[in-house]
This record gives sequence, structure tokens and C-alpha cells, in this order.
Amino acid sequence: MDVANSLLLLAEAVLYFGVMAALFRLRARVGLGLFVCALGVMHFLETYLASVFYIELPFGMVSPGSTVMFSGKLVMLLLLYMKEDAATVRQPIYGLLIGNFLMVGLGLILRQHQVADLPTGQSPDIGFLDEMGWLMVWGTTLLFIDAIAIILLYERLGRSLGQHLFARIAVSVCLVLTFDQLGFYSVLHIVTGAPPSVLVGGWIAKMGAGLVFSAMTVGYLRWFERPSLRPQRGLSDVFETLTYRERYEKLVEFAGRDSLTGLLHRGRFETMGEQAVTASVKTGTPLTLLIVDVDHFKSINDRFGHAEGDRVLKWIAENLTGAVRVQDHVFRIGGEEFAILCPLPHNVARLLGENIRQSIRAASETGPVSLTVSIGVATVDAGKTSLGELFAVADKRLYMAKDAGRDRVMGDVAEEAMPAGVRAPSAGSAAG
Repeated sequence: MDVANSLLLLAEAVLYFGVMAALFRLRARVGLGLFVCALGVMHFLETYLASVFYIELPFGMVSPGSTVMFSGKLVMLLLLYMKEDAATVRQPIYGLLIGNFLMVGLGLILRQHQVADLPTGQSPDIGFLDEMGWLMVWGTTLLFIDAIAIILLYERLGRSLGQHLFARIAVSVCLVLTFDQLGFYSVLHIVTGAPPSVLVGGWIAKMGAGLVFSAMTVGYLRWFERPSLRPQRGLSDVFETLTYRERYEKLVEFAGRDSLTGLLHRGRFETMGEQAVTASVKTGTPLTLLIVDVDHFKSINDRFGHAEGDRVLKWIAENLTGAVRVQDHVFRIGGEEFAILCPLPHNVARLLGENIRQSIRAASETGPVSLTVSIGVATVDAGKTSLGELFAVADKRLYMAKDAGRDRVMGDVAEEAMPAGVRAPSAGSAAG
């Protein structure tokens, strides 16, 4: 009997997930209405079964409603968040909560009717409706908390388990199911007199269900869903305010980059540069700014067109990125002007600039356009303690390089005596 009950629970879980996942998969064709309506119907049945329907397993009494349907519903809400967004997942949560309050309110009014008996002598059990209604309200209130908690956990675990999807989902689901089991049982015991074996058996069963549903979710995502990241919608309530960390960071990273070259843009340069200069002044660590300008870029646009000019800018960006180290930052700060912030002393940073200048000139000689760059170099010191001051000196040296004939690096001559044994950073330690 125990084996049969266990197999039946597994069959129920597979059937529940299979149908709900199929409805979810069809959302692009038929909308999310079918999925959400099915979720609502299962919510009512789940609460009914959790209050009256139990089976015996070796570790205690278990309700299929709580074990299969509630666990499955929680995973479905997480799936909805993962593939849609918080603005979408809040809709069924709020709908279930409001619907249950509405049911209780209508039940209170229904009690005031003078009820006529049916010909068979049967009369409605309004007391049972009251009992069910309050259980459903409590269960949905817990679900509201559970939904926030599971999304928060899923997002937080992304930092440590981002590459392990099953572990990330399973840990989130099992922790929240543990909290929910304690919360729901406390009221179920008061309302129905459920014994402690329901608490223990239900928790063990939910842990098993959590692992099964997590495995099925990973399989569904890998085999039936294409990876995607939908754009974030406006932040307006607790779901969005608390749960967009991972997606928000990705969108911020994307928003902070130049659309043509993929480099960090001028806004990020000003923010990160000011922070870097402040840290350098405070700690005494070296920080150098290189401003790189493509020589005669206007003539490239005039002779070959703007499409070729864009290709040149992308090519320059790739070369700059390939020449620096992981701790250096490359920005596009103007049309054909780039900036590199690197934690290097002046003489080493100037040699980095020289390496960049030579590599761009040599690499472009075989292409349709021969390219050179001019570079101005400035390092934080007692006279340059803000990004504005640092940029002004580097920019002045850039124009000195232009006036001297272009295709050269101009820094502080007094600082360029190279200590013995010091070598410039090479592309072998470059950022990817």
C-alpha cells in the first residue's frame, strides 16, 4: 500500500507538471489566461484536499493537495517569474488572494439566507464553506509570502549557484516549502485538529516533491524553452522592488555600454573614473588615464563612408580591449575618442600606450585603411586629485601629440625614466 501510494503521488506530480508546463509553453499562442485559470482551479482543489484528504506513508500522513498541488503551484510561479517577469507573476498571486477574500465575504452574506431544503432533505453545509474559506485565505496569505521568498532566494542564490540551475531551484523550493509547512500546519491544527504526524509526514513529502518538481523544471527549461531575458517593466510594488536584482544588474550593465562598440560609455567613465581617482588619492595606489584618439578619422568617413567608419571604431575597440588587463577599463568617450583607466604608474602606463599605438599601426597596414592613433597620458598625483583635473592634463597631452605630428604617445617626460627590470603589460594578460 505504501509503495502504491508513493507511486500514485509521483504520477499526480508528473500529470500536474506536464499539463501546467504544456499550458505555459503555449502562452505565446493562446496567452497566459489558460495557465492562470488552471492554477486557480488547482488552488481551490489543493486547499480542499489539504483539509480533508490524507494518505498514510511510512513517515506520516500526507495530503496530495499540499504535497503535489501546492508544491507544484509554487514551482509554477517561480517558472512564471523566470521566463516572464515580476509584473506578470504578481497577477495570479493577487488574484488568488482577492478571490479568497471575496469567497469568505460572500459566505458571510450567504449565511443570512433562509435556506430551503431540497426534496431529498439535504441542506447546504455553510459551516464547511466558512472553514474552507478561512483556510484558503490563510493559505493564500502564506503563498503571497512564499512567492516573494522563493524569488528572493532564487535571485540571491544566483551569485553562488548561478551555473547550477537544479541546485538553485531545489534549494529555493525546499526552503520555502519548509516555512510554508510550519505556517499552514499551525492553522490547520487549530481548524481541523490535524495530528503532528501531518506536520512531519507533510514536510518529508514536500521535500521529495520539491526535488521532483525542480528536476522536471530544469528538464523543461533545457528542452522546451529558449534562453531569454525580457526587458524590465516599471518598478511599482514589493515584487518588483525586491526581486529584480539579477535581471536589473544585467540591464544596468547593458545600459552602461556604447551600442556600437560594446565598450563602457561616457557616463560610466565619469562615474567609475571619479570613484577610481578618489580611491587612488585616498590609498596612494597609482592610477593613470590614457586618452586615445584615432588620427584623421573624419577623412575615413569622408572617403569610405560612415559604415566603414563604424567598422573602424569597432576594430579599434577590439584592439584596445585585447591590449589591456582584466583590472583595466576601456571606455568610448566621444566619436573617435577612447579612454583607458589603469592602476599603473605613469612610466608603465605610457609603455602600454606605446604598445597600443604600435599594434594598431602594424595590424591596420594589411587592411583597406591604414590607421594610427595619438595618445595622451596623465597620472594621479598631488596636482591631479579629481577626474576633471586628470582628464584635462591627459587631453592637453593628446593635443600635444597631435600637434607634434600624430601617431605618438605623449606623457610626462619627467616621469618616464623606466626603472630597471620593469616591463610594460602585455596583451598576454589581456581582458577577454
